[in-house]
Amino acid sequence: MAVRSGDRYEAAMATPGGNVTGQAVEHPFFFDGFLQHPEQAAQAMLLVSRVARTRFFTPMSMVAARIRAADPVVSCDGQNLRFESFSPCCGVYARLDLRPGSLDTAVALPGTTNVDFTDGMRGILAGIGGTDPLHLNVGEAVTATSLAGTAVEEKVPLPDRWIKGFAEAQLSGSRVAERLAVTPAAARQFVRSLPATSAPNGPSFGVAPTATGLRLTSATTPGSVVRLGGPERLRILEPLLRFATALRVSGPAGGDTAMSQWQLDLADAHLTLALSPTPSRGFSGEGKALDALAGETDEEEGDAVLASLSTNTTPTAIAADLGYAIEQVIAVLDRLGAAGLIGYDAGIGEYFHRELPLRPSQKLQPRLAGAHRLVAKGAVTLGDQGGEVASGSSVYQVRDGDVISCTCPWFAQYRLERGPCKHLLAVRLAKKSLQ
Repeated sequence: MAVRSGDRYEAAMATPGGNVTGQAVEHPFFFDGFLQHPEQAAQAMLLVSRVARTRFFTPMSMVAARIRAADPVVSCDGQNLRFESFSPCCGVYARLDLRPGSLDTAVALPGTTNVDFTDGMRGILAGIGGTDPLHLNVGEAVTATSLAGTAVEEKVPLPDRWIKGFAEAQLSGSRVAERLAVTPAAARQFVRSLPATSAPNGPSFGVAPTATGLRLTSATTPGSVVRLGGPERLRILEPLLRFATALRVSGPAGGDTAMSQWQLDLADAHLTLALSPTPSRGFSGEGKALDALAGETDEEEGDAVLASLSTNTTPTAIAADLGYAIEQVIAVLDRLGAAGLIGYDAGIGEYFHRELPLRPSQKLQPRLAGAHRLVAKGAVTLGDQGGEVASGSSVYQVRDGDVISCTCPWFAQYRLERGPCKHLLAVRLAKKSLQ
């Protein structure tokens, strides 16, 4: 839960019943129970942790630097237990959704924490086999108990890049659609056929269905349903394929730079892997959340949608509950998602609440911060179809109507593939200030 203090938010996490200052802690943890498919769950948790410790791309500037990894964010919405992580390069997002059928619980309450999976925890999980029991207690720490012993992992800081990445992954994930699904045998054959390496900034491949499964093609081959950059990143799914009942492939409607989403259906669970367009592009730098963060913030609307989300998990249900227009609900969900406060679970087509250790501010979004500075300096002159923005020694022409463009170098290189440039954001902010 985020507690407001003046103009700042402080996180009070992982202790339901004790989030209000001075209130006694009713539960020192938010999940306590056995996992119903212990070997599957243990392997899936290890995979999420492995993603958090695997760098799929290393810039030359960081080759000699110490690379800090993190480990899963664990959350519960009162029904589902979730483990989420990003790779250190932020180009791969993984989420394990354990459904109610996976959980034999004594306590399941809303809460979130971020812990480090050290050798002790990974050893406990790796040792689970057959029908071995696995018990989890999740609060400020995560405690795993098996026949082999107990491992306790404490809460650790959440990297800033993860906070930005959550916003981007949620917005992208809520806008993709399932393109095809294949059997476990076809999934194993496809994953094992993938190349071991590819060029970090190389062209995307296409993924097309065959009579027996999937194959890689050129990105422009007719019949390709999604684009896949850095296909070797999918190979991390291989240890979990023996538990899968299907592999579902999702993506937006074309484009060589599109992200792709891969979901393994498991017994009473799903494992989702989202891949950025190429290994060299992390979700934290995509910038698609900037428009949502720049939108007008109505705290009352946001609080109402979050409250409704506890029992209504789709935009249609939330709109009916609150009497809002569906477009209004989607806009609020986008803003909450851009702040990392909600995620989207494509496996069941529902949003879920997730509290992060802090709410992203403009300091985490340099383009948005730069746009606000331009507006504050009076650098924006509005016109009918956009405006002019004086930035440094240059004046950039911005069009923001049926055609969207800017004459700056950023837009020339990326256009809208990585979100709007700061000049386009500044024009939009200036327009909103007049409304």
